[in-house]
Amino acid sequence: MALRTLARGMGTFFKTCEHPQSRWSKCPHTYVIRFRNASGRQTEESGFATQDKAIDRLTEIYRAKREKPWGQSKAERNRKYGAMDFGAYAEEWKAGQRSLAPASLRHLESLLEHHLYPAFHSRRMATFDHKVVDTSCPSAIRSPP
Repeated sequence: MALRTLARGMGTFFKTCEHPQSRWSKCPHTYVIRFRNASGRQTEESGFATQDKAIDRLTEIYRAKREKPWGQSKAERNRKYGAMDFGAYAEEWKAGQRSLAPASLRHLESLLEHHLYPAFHSRRMATFDHKVVDTSCPSAIRSPP
């Protein structure tokens, strides 16, 4: 199976027959495309009669993935959690964790109680970025030198 790669992240197209790539244009077999879908899983579609149709479909998929606003999911999270304070968010997150062993739960509660809650408990979730976390609570984030 010969494989030809397009632009990075776009996917590939190929034929599964034994014909060399130089003969694909005259080969009667159909093209197959391989790409990563929106959830990140590798996906294949087949049945493209020409190379141009395969490339057009890859381009269509690539554009659809690129046009899907990354920021929309972030905006939805901000709408849902932005006004919530860190303490309430941490409790909700902790309740959603499955199969936490007793030792892991004690360790998590200790980290929250001694490191994170003192610095962030009443802070709104919409106000966080990496600089806030690094400057407010360096002992919980980084190991000592």
